[in-house]
Amino acid sequence: MIAVARLATAIGLAGLIPFILGALSVLLFPEAEALCIELFYTYSAGVLAFMAGVYWPIALQLEDRCFPLSPVVTLIISQLFFVTAGLSLLLPLAGQMVVYPLAYIALYIVDARWMRIYWPDWYRKLRLVLTVVACVCLVTVAIALGLR
Repeated sequence: MIAVARLATAIGLAGLIPFILGALSVLLFPEAEALCIELFYTYSAGVLAFMAGVYWPIALQLEDRCFPLSPVVTLIISQLFFVTAGLSLLLPLAGQMVVYPLAYIALYIVDARWMRIYWPDWYRKLRLVLTVVACVCLVTVAIALGLR
């Protein structure tokens, strides 16, 4: 298990690199702002959709077991985040600046409260760090764009 924790941590932390570089590129390269913003929010949507997909294997393993959430509820939660990720790309920029940080926070709350029983402690701690850093990047970009 320790190897899995290390690998998941390494991949999770590596996944923050595009958030950090994306936020920096929006701040530092105003001449390429449109492209940087598009790539930043496309990556944000992709990660949100990926994280929503994590609930599918949980739902598929819940048959005939007594867990707090039914497989149907787990799949609905997954699809709500997946659809939010995709449809939010169609929103005006101001909408994306609001939806993505809120969606990441909501996803963490679902993991920390309703999915807590399914995740080991190390994963919940990792998710908190990843969520905080991603949200700081998302809010930084929103503030920077709001000041322009």
